[in-house]
Order: sequence, then C-alpha cells, then structure tokens
Amino acid sequence: MKAIVIEQYGGSDQLIEKELPIPDINDNQVLIEMHATSINPIDWKVREGYMKDAMPFDFPLILGWDAAGVVSEVGSKVTQFKKGDKVFARPAMENGTYSEYVAVDEDLVALKPDSLSFEEAAAVPLAGLTAWQCVVDFGQVKKGDKVLIQAGSGGVGSYAIQIAKNFGATVYSTASSKNEAFLKELGVDEFIDYKTTDFTDVAKDVDLVVDTMGGDILEKSMDVVKKGGRLVSIAGEPDAEKAKEKGITAESLWLNPNGKQLAELGQLIEDGKVKPHIGHTYPLTEQGLRDAHDLSATHHAKGKIVITIR
Repeated sequence: MKAIVIEQYGGSDQLIEKELPIPDINDNQVLIEMHATSINPIDWKVREGYMKDAMPFDFPLILGWDAAGVVSEVGSKVTQFKKGDKVFARPAMENGTYSEYVAVDEDLVALKPDSLSFEEAAAVPLAGLTAWQCVVDFGQVKKGDKVLIQAGSGGVGSYAIQIAKNFGATVYSTASSKNEAFLKELGVDEFIDYKTTDFTDVAKDVDLVVDTMGGDILEKSMDVVKKGGRLVSIAGEPDAEKAKEKGITAESLWLNPNGKQLAELGQLIEDGKVKPHIGHTYPLTEQGLRDAHDLSATHHAKGKIVITIR
C-alpha cells in the first residue's frame, strides 16, 4: 500500500512516500480501506519531535489519526462491523492514517453518518471527540452557561462552539476578523477579534474556557473564569497554584479515543446539530502532506484540513 511516512524527526520535508505492507489485523480489529484522513496539530508536533520523550515511536512512522473509509476485513471476534461498512474512527496512536489501509480496534470505530461524505467524516474524529470531551465530559456544560472558546475557527474550536450551543450555552469566541462570519454561522453569540480586542475585556465570569492556544492565552484565560468555573486546555498545562487561588478547576486534556462517543457525535451530525467544516483539501502525496502540515503549523487554517486518498 502507499503511505506517507517520516523516517526521522524534522521539518515537513521529512514526509516521504513509501510502499509498505497492508497491516495485519488482530481478532478485535477491522481493516479500513481509507478514503480520507485529516490533519491535526498533533501530526506536525510529533513530526517535529516535540512529543518524542512522552511518546516514543518507531520509524518509519505513519502519522495521522483520523480515518474514514470502508471495512475491507474483520477480525474473528469483531461483532459490530462487517465487510463493506462505511466507517470513521480515531485509531490508536501507533496506527497512522496517511496510508491506503489502517488497522483499527473495533471499539474505536463508528458507522459513518449517511449524510457525510468520506472527506467530511474524516474531519470529525480527533477534533470532534476532543471538543466533546472538553465541553461535555470535563466542562459539564449546561443550558445558560457562558463558554469562551479560544481560536474558534480551528478544528477543535469549531466543534466546541457547535456542541456548546447544542447544550444551550452562550458562546464567546476569539478569531481574526476574516473569520467573524464563519463563527457567527457556527452559532457564536459574542465574536472577539483577537487583533483589536483583549478578550478579558469582553468575556467575564465565564463558566468554562476551552483553550486551544496555550502560552499567554492560557494564562490570561484563567482570569475570566468565575469562582467554581472550569478551564480546559489542549495546548498547555494550566497553573495549578493559580487555579487553586481563584477557586477554579483547571486541567489539560489528552483525547481518549472512544467509538461510542464518536457514534453519539455522529448522531448529532445526522440530526443537523453539528456540522464538520472543511477549509482546505490536499491529496495523499509528499507535496500534499507537506503543504498541509505547513498550513496547520501557521494556526491560521479555517476549519479542517482534509487529505483525500480515494
């Protein structure tokens, strides 16, 4: 099978095409013939070597952790899926998706919503599940809550906005002015242009902050959470002492892949309450992946970056 891999850590020029064997599956796995995948910041962070101490990998390494395609083989103990099923998944970290086939544990897979193309489905798993776990599992969002989403035009941000709105929250979100219409289309109640406005002047006493930026943004975000409120970051570790002083619950979140939650998210999509937004599409080639990684690393991609495979 064709795959795009890295053989050492480094820049996007390390992404190269290789011919590799189709993965073997175990009894509890399905083999997915890939139609599309997508790019997430974790992809280029792993490629650059930022995660090498926490997550050691073997080379050649296939990156990518969103899968959308058709089941081509099932393990002997698989009960929920059959050959020919159209599915989507966030595979385990050792099974990358910049390839024509990927082996995935059955409990990480969900049936693809009929209303979505494979490209749209590939834009959902990692970003959508991350947003769900930030807003619903950690954030415990409920009707009437005030929620601030940092960088709402990105993959996780755009899902977090829609999920929070679906639960009846009032949503504030930051982005540049060129994305104001996009965020309002997603349901944002209070748009904040980060280039001209300090979000701390607008968002005050919020129940939940979802931080996707880290650094100074994460630090300042702690100041707008009301006592008893919550802050979750996917881009840094909140200051535990500061959180304690302010009487807030603040944590970093690492996605826990979950096929059951993905199916729930799929139902929201089928019901028209959440919609994936594809901003950019590239082919499964060396140059396509390099361009996609470079765009993601700017933090200025609008919506999801999708890679078409078939």
